[in-house]
Amino acid sequence: MMATTGSERTVLIAMDGSKHSEFAFNWYVKNIHRPGDHVLLAHCADYKSYMSIYGGTAVVPSDHDLLTSIVKEEEQKILKTVTAIEAILKENSKVDGQVVRLTGHPGEAIVSAATEKKVDFIVTGCRGLGQIRRTLMGSVSDFVIHHATMPVFVCRHTS
Repeated sequence: MMATTGSERTVLIAMDGSKHSEFAFNWYVKNIHRPGDHVLLAHCADYKSYMSIYGGTAVVPSDHDLLTSIVKEEEQKILKTVTAIEAILKENSKVDGQVVRLTGHPGEAIVSAATEKKVDFIVTGCRGLGQIRRTLMGSVSDFVIHHATMPVFVCRHTS
């Protein structure tokens, strides 16, 4: 069931700031964008990067200043990525859309936002992880494919 009437569609494009997600956006614009589409460029920060400082454990440092510094640094990286995504949208003036910041596990957050916003389909990039890494680490695109209730386009960047 389509979320909108007529030729209008709502599209969610998962954007993590990588060349893979930018490729997915450009693929959408070139191949399936229609006038009237409303695009949600969804960014979900992955907070695992600062946890890796502590060996990937959920242990929180007791040094308040260190914790504050880590969170502030992570937030600056996120804002830089969101600003870059906003610039991509502005560069493509024929695309009507907005950047949406999500929280939580990226795959779950994307599916949840797509369901909540009643999008017609999802577009996501694919980092091309090998089978072993994908099995051990999981894959956002795999999660989205298996849990979304709407069509999902996975754009594989090959170069």
